[in-house]
Formats: sequence, C-alpha cells, structure tokens
Amino acid sequence: MTKWLERQVPKMVLAPTFAAILLFVYGFIGWTAWVSLTKSKLMPRYEIEGFQQYTKLFDTPRWDTAMNNLFLFGTLFIVISMVLGLLLAIFLDQKIRTEGVIRTIYLYPMALSMIVTGTAWKWILNPGLGIQATVQGWGFENFTFDWLINPDYAIYTIVLAGVWQSSGFVMALFLAGLRSVDGEIIKAAQVDGIPTPRIYTAIIIPSMAPIFLSAFIVLSHLAIKSFDLVIALTGGGPGYATDLPATYMYAMAFSRGNIGQAASSAMIMMAVVFAIVVPYLYSELRAKHD
Repeated sequence: MTKWLERQVPKMVLAPTFAAILLFVYGFIGWTAWVSLTKSKLMPRYEIEGFQQYTKLFDTPRWDTAMNNLFLFGTLFIVISMVLGLLLAIFLDQKIRTEGVIRTIYLYPMALSMIVTGTAWKWILNPGLGIQATVQGWGFENFTFDWLINPDYAIYTIVLAGVWQSSGFVMALFLAGLRSVDGEIIKAAQVDGIPTPRIYTAIIIPSMAPIFLSAFIVLSHLAIKSFDLVIALTGGGPGYATDLPATYMYAMAFSRGNIGQAASSAMIMMAVVFAIVVPYLYSELRAKHD
C-alpha cells in the first residue's frame, strides 16, 4: 500500500494542474480554431463556414499594416536588442569595479511592466511634454521630435521602448555565456598574440551560438505577442499606423464585435510562433538524442 501511494501521490498532485492546462490552454486553442472557421460576430456561432474569415483577414488593409509593422518592429527589435545586449555584456566582462551597480542599472527596465514602460516613454516622446518641449525650452525653437504623432515614424517609438525594456535581459544572457567560456582557451589565444577583438569574433562569440538562439526565440516571442506596450505608448495610432497583430485581434474582439476575425488573427499569430519555436524545440530534442 505504501509503495502504491508513493507512485500515485505525485500523479494525484499533478492531475488538477494537468487538467486545468488541458482545458484552459489547449481547450481554448481548439475553441479559437473552431470559431475562426465560422461567421461569428458579437456572439460565437458554431456552424463551420470554411476559411472565409482567413480570406477576409488577408484582404483587409489594416491586417496588412499590422503584419508589415510586425516584420519591421520584430526585425529592428531583435537585431538592436541582441547587438546592444552583446556590447553591454562584453563591456561588463572586462571585470570593471562598478560591475554590480552597472548590471543592476541595465537590468532595471526588465523589472518594469510593459504598461509602465509604454507610459514613461509616452511622456518622454510627447512633443508637448518631453524631449521636443525640453530642447525648445533651451532656446532651440526649430527643433522637432514628433515621432510619436507622425504616422511614418511612430512604429520606431515602439522599437525604442522595446529595446530599452529588453536589452538588459539579453545582456544578462550573453554575460552568462561569456563567463562560461573556458578561460584556458582565451589565455592560449592571448599567448599566441591574437588581438582581443579577434578572440571575441573567432572564439568566444561562435561558442555562444546556443545562447544567441535562445535570445532570438525569447525576443521573437516578445515581438509577436506585443500588445500592452503598444496600447500604453501609441494605442495603435496615429490611426492604425502602429497596429500589430495582437492589437488588431483586440480591436476585432472587443471594439468591432467580430469574434471570427479576432479568432482567425489569433490563429495566424499562433502559427507564426509555432514556425519559430517548433524548429528550435526539434533541434534541442535532436541534440539530446544524438
């Protein structure tokens, strides 16, 4: 009896959590996929009508704008965050005295929520309150910095706030990777007279390939599901110039009363996430088996 309890108690403890995940995660994914195939509007319908919602979705100019913004935002956000995070990590890897203080400063933005970050940057970039008003108050009357209200540049304010929020996290990942490199290899390269920049580009950075991949996966996930930062900073505007798939889905579900469109956009977002995450998981599992 005791041995049976030892085997079964862990299963019984985990069973409620497993059932909750099965229902509230995978169950609602299935429900969303079903609704995306119907003509649901304000209330869900369950008669399958085919892929009409997806056809309508890809014919919608606002969705095209959201996907183009996602590509632009995602590319800049990921590349700049990784480059800046790597440079900061290399700087801290020089064993400077104030490393603890500087590392804390770099990591502090990650402790804030995206809502707080978006609100703070909205104040900073507001032409009437922030940078533009401050510089003009110094006597530079012709200075303008109106990206926040300029439809052509508003998306770059999202990139700016996102990079500020996430680059410290990437720095921490890369710093851990730098500290894990075998010091004997670096000393041997230094004895051979190899310049420090060459040591980083030829030895250290290539050995951190798994960390680069992990950082890419995390940043890609953050970019695809970005919602609260956009809502707090621009609200998707001006117009829908800074719309992303997540804000489009929210607008369709809660502002336009079009659950079918919201569900179809959610499934496209999930497909994009899967397209990034599944190859990564496959490579990880394959590496373990090899």
